[in-house]
Amino acid sequence: MTNKLRQYFPMIHTRQEVLAEIEAKPKLKQEFYSWGKKYRKEFLDFCTGVKGVKIMYDFISKEILNPETVPERVEELLSLLIGQQVHIKEVLPNDGTRISDESTLVIMDMVVELEDGSIVNLEVQKIGYKFPGARSACYSADLLLRQYRRVRKKNKQEGKKTKSCYRDIKDVYTIVLFETSPSQLHKFRDVYLHHFEQKSDTGIQLNLLQKYLFISIDIFLKYQQNIGIQLETRRDAWLAFMGSDNPDIILKVIEKYPDFKEMYQQVYEICQNIEEVMGMFSKELAEMDRNTAQLMIDEMQEDIKQKEEILKGQDDRIKDQINKLKEQDDRLKEQDDRLKEQDDRLKEQDQVIRELMKKIEQLENK
Repeated sequence: MTNKLRQYFPMIHTRQEVLAEIEAKPKLKQEFYSWGKKYRKEFLDFCTGVKGVKIMYDFISKEILNPETVPERVEELLSLLIGQQVHIKEVLPNDGTRISDESTLVIMDMVVELEDGSIVNLEVQKIGYKFPGARSACYSADLLLRQYRRVRKKNKQEGKKTKSCYRDIKDVYTIVLFETSPSQLHKFRDVYLHHFEQKSDTGIQLNLLQKYLFISIDIFLKYQQNIGIQLETRRDAWLAFMGSDNPDIILKVIEKYPDFKEMYQQVYEICQNIEEVMGMFSKELAEMDRNTAQLMIDEMQEDIKQKEEILKGQDDRIKDQINKLKEQDDRLKEQDDRLKEQDDRLKEQDQVIRELMKKIEQLENK
């Protein structure tokens, strides 16, 4: 099989070179063969150019899309996603609690303040969380509150009235890229961009500040395959760059947008250090394993909960049916009692008639 990527990036190692380096170092060899066969193949494929390196690997994305060292890349990506030209003013720290609780699912998570004061949270998830809407709303609210506090503190330092700080609060954008989208998004097979914001049902125009964009990378890539890899816009090129390890798609990106070659080249320069890449890849696998286990536990708990609710519903329905049967039995018993009463009255009436007939007969015989 022709290695298409090595024709563009001659520094890519051959399979023999990578395996030789691994076999020569006992620590690397032990680490490599501790992985499952699937992950050994995945590692060799991207190190040797059989497949590309997805930028959605954590250790890759932090180098290629670092808002402090290459802000122009992040600015272009955000501008294309938001739909307006943006410039990063400051990189803000992430919330510590959030990172400790959810780092296994989040590949990349950056928060930046733009020149106009808006805050953007750009996040990449390997596997989409359950309840993506509620979760994103919570973190959007957190960012909005953080901005409010920053503006309030700044106004206080400048001697402004704190009540006027509301006019200085700008939009908060929550942008989430899913490598594997949540089930809700798979209901829209050809739609990979989902915009959300709060609107009034009366038509009144009020900016409630919180805006969301969910991007399904997996659905986007399937869509591109279906239409023959068009990549009509730079936004398409960025999404392909972020999520695809298909050499044909990577080469299509480079051919249509040659400046992306520099970023791919940086990726393969990172891959030159086999020992370092193995360490980062191994760490990512460990996080994936923990995440997968937790996800399975969550899904099992959800499944058990659903089954319990189904059984409870069935139990309630059985109880209702028993109660209805009991009510019917009570009604039938009442009807039976009434029929018995009627039968007793008829017997009494029949006895009276018999006695009257007997008296009439006696009278006639006199």
